Amino acid sequence: MNNDRKRSYIDDQSPDPNKKLHRSNPQQQPQSNRLPVFASYLEVPNLPPQTKQLCEIVSNTPSLTIERVLDETSIRVSQEIVEEVLKLSYAYPGSAVKFFRWSASQLNGRHSPYAWNLVVDFLGKNTLFDAMWDAIRSMKREGLLSLATFASVFSSYAVHGRVHDAIRAFEVMEQYGCRQDIVALNSLLSAICREGTAVDAVDFLQVVKVRIRPDADSYAILLEGLENEGNVVGSRQTFAEMVAEIGWDPRNVPAYDSFLSTLLKGHGGIHEVLNSFKMLSDRRCYPGIKFFKLALEECLKTNDVRGAELIWESMVGGVPFKPDAQMYNSMITLHCFSNNTDEAIKLLDEMVYSGVFPDVHTYNVLFQFLIKARKLREASVLFKEMVKNEFVTSQENCHAAVRIYIGTGDPDMAIKVWKCMFENYHLNLADTGNILVHGLCDMDMLPEAVKYAEGMIEKGIKLTSTSLSKLKQSFTKAGKVSTYDELMRNKASSS
Repeated sequence: MNNDRKRSYIDDQSPDPNKKLHRSNPQQQPQSNRLPVFASYLEVPNLPPQTKQLCEIVSNTPSLTIERVLDETSIRVSQEIVEEVLKLSYAYPGSAVKFFRWSASQLNGRHSPYAWNLVVDFLGKNTLFDAMWDAIRSMKREGLLSLATFASVFSSYAVHGRVHDAIRAFEVMEQYGCRQDIVALNSLLSAICREGTAVDAVDFLQVVKVRIRPDADSYAILLEGLENEGNVVGSRQTFAEMVAEIGWDPRNVPAYDSFLSTLLKGHGGIHEVLNSFKMLSDRRCYPGIKFFKLALEECLKTNDVRGAELIWESMVGGVPFKPDAQMYNSMITLHCFSNNTDEAIKLLDEMVYSGVFPDVHTYNVLFQFLIKARKLREASVLFKEMVKNEFVTSQENCHAAVRIYIGTGDPDMAIKVWKCMFENYHLNLADTGNILVHGLCDMDMLPEAVKYAEGMIEKGIKLTSTSLSKLKQSFTKAGKVSTYDELMRNKASSS
C-alpha cells in the first residue's frame, strides 16, 4: 500500500490534538453498569477455516507483529471475510485495526462501509475515542459516512455513561455530511435510553424539539426507557407532552404499551391503569400484548380477580389480537387461587375453541385445584384429556390425586394416576405407591394390590412395614399365606 493511500486509513494519532469533542465533562461520571460483552470466535461453531485462522491471529498476536504474521499466512481475503473477522475481534482493538489496514491492500483500498462501521464501533466500545474519531474522519474522506456510523458513536458513548458526549456527537453530525433529522435524533434517544438514563434523553428533547419536531417514535422510545427505569412520574409527564405535541394516534401502540406498563409499577397500580386504559380506548387507541400480559401477571400477584376480569374484558372486546396461552394461564391460575374452578374450566373450553392450545402448565394448575376442591369428576375428565394430549401431570399432583382418589373410594382413577406417575418419574415414589397398595387392600382388591406391590419391588421402591402388614392381613384373610410368602421372597431377592 502506498503512503498516500495509507493516510486515508486510520492514523495512530489524531491529526487534531486540540479537539475536545469526545472529552467528557470532568463532573460527568460513567453511569452505566452494563459494560459491553464482546463476541468471540471461540463461541461460533463451524467458522470457515480461513476466518477462524485470521481470528486466532488477531486474538493471539501482539499488534506490533501482527502484519508480519498475516503476510506469512498467504491468505487472500474478501470484504465478507474482513467483516466477519472484525465482528469477532472486538476484544482486541489494536490488532483488529492492524488487520483492517493489512487487508486493505488486498481489497485495493476498498473496504465495505459495514467494515468501516465495525471499526468505529469496536474502537468506541473499547473507549478508544480518539481513534474512533480518526476513523470517522477517514470515512468522511472516503465518502462512506452514514447514520449507522453515528448510531454506533451514540451507543459507544452512552454505554460508558458519557451521555453529554453522545449529544455533542449528534450536534456535529452535519459537519461530517450527515443529516441532523428526526431519524438521527431518535437514534440518539434510543442509545441514551438503552443505558438507563432516559431522563437525560427527556431533557435533551426539551432543548432540541424547537428545531427538530419529535414524532411518535421519539415518544415511544422515551416511554420505553422510562418504563425500564420504573419512572412513573416521568412517564406521566412525557405521555401528557406527547398527547399535546402529536395528539392521539391508534398506530402508536408501543408508546401506549410502555405508558400503561409503567403505571402498573406506581402506587395507583391496576386501578390507575384501568382509568388510563379507558381514556385510551375511548379514543380507539390501545396498547400491545406486552401490557396485557404484565397487567394480568400483576393481578395474579395481588390476587385481584376483578381487576383481571376488567383487563380481560377490555382485551377480548376491543383490541385487534387474541390472548395467547400465557395469558389464558394467568386467568385460569387466578380463578383457581380464588377457588373459582368453574370459571377456570370455562376459560379452558374457550381457549380450545379460540384455537389456543393449552400447555402442561394450564392442565397442571387446573388439575391441582380440582383435586384440592374434591371436584373429582371434573378432575378425572381433565386427567384423561391430559393423557390423550400427551401431557404429564406433575409428581406433586399425582401424589395428591392418588391419595384423594383412594380416600374417596375411586381405585380405578387412583391406579390410572399411579401408572402415569410410575412411567414418568423415577424418584420419591414410595409414599404414593404405599398409599395405593394400602388403599387397595382396604378395598379388598388384593390381586391389584399384589400387582402394584410387585411393580414397586421390581423398581426398587420400598414397601413400608405398614403396607406389608396390610398385605399379610389380606392374604391371611383370603387364605393365601403362601402367596404372601412368595411376595416376600421376591422382595428379598430384589434387595
